[in-house]
Amino acid sequence: MTDYDVLAEVYEWLISDAKLPPAEFAASFDEVLRLLPSNAHVLDCSCGTGQLAVGLAGRGIQVVATDASEAMVRRTAELSEEFGASVRAVRANWEELPDHFEDGTFDMVFCVGNSLHHAAGATGRGAALESMSRLLRVGGRLVLTSRTWELVRARGSRLDISDRLVRRNGRDAVVVYRWEIAPHWEEEHHIEIAIAQVDATGSVLVRSELLSCWPYRYEELEVDLHRLGLRTEVSTYDPEAENYMVVATKV
Repeated sequence: MTDYDVLAEVYEWLISDAKLPPAEFAASFDEVLRLLPSNAHVLDCSCGTGQLAVGLAGRGIQVVATDASEAMVRRTAELSEEFGASVRAVRANWEELPDHFEDGTFDMVFCVGNSLHHAAGATGRGAALESMSRLLRVGGRLVLTSRTWELVRARGSRLDISDRLVRRNGRDAVVVYRWEIAPHWEEEHHIEIAIAQVDATGSVLVRSELLSCWPYRYEELEVDLHRLGLRTEVSTYDPEAENYMVVATKV
C-alpha cells in the first residue's frame, strides 16, 4: 500500500469545494448516517486530512481516524484541534487495524475517497476488507466509495490536466493526474498526482507523488464483500458514472 506523505501538505487541493468544510463532507453521507444508533462508534480508516472524521465528530459521534500516512494523521489531528472536535487519530494501514482495535468495536466503518485501490492486488484488497469487517459489530455497516475502474482502464494511459485553477488558502493551483494503465487488471498500475501552486509573482511550486494502485471490477468487490459476510444494502454503481458508493451490512 502506498501513502500520501508528500501530497498530505497540499491535499486540500484534491478535495472538492463542496466537501472541503468538515460539516459539508459529513453531510454528503446524511442518508447513511441516519442508520447509526445513538452513541455510535465510527471508524474512518482512510481519513486523509480529516474532513470527514472532524465533520462526524462535530455531530457528537465518537470517531476514530486512521491512515497509512503519518503526515495525513498529523494533519487530521491539527484539523480536529482547529475545530475543537474530539477525534482519536492513529497511524495504521488496513491490515494493522486489528492490532489497534478489538473485533466488533464499531457501528460503522468508512473507507472513502477512492482509497481501496491502493491495497496490493486481490490479496491485499481482501486482507484490507477482512480487517474492516472484523472491526464491525454484527449489523454494523461498511461505507465504501470507489472510482469506476472499468471506465478508468477503458481510457488508457493519459495525462489529465485540470481545466481551471483551484483556490485554497489564498493560493491558486492546477491539479494534474498522470495515469499509467497496465495491460492487465491484476498488474500494478500507477497514478502520479501533481499540484502546481502559482503565487502572486507568477512563481510555480510543484508537489507530486507517484502512487501504486491495483484497480478492481465492481463484481470483484461484490464477491469480496459477500465472502466476508458483508451483504450489500445500498449500491450506486453505474457503469457509465465516474464513482459509486457501496454500503454493506455485516451479517
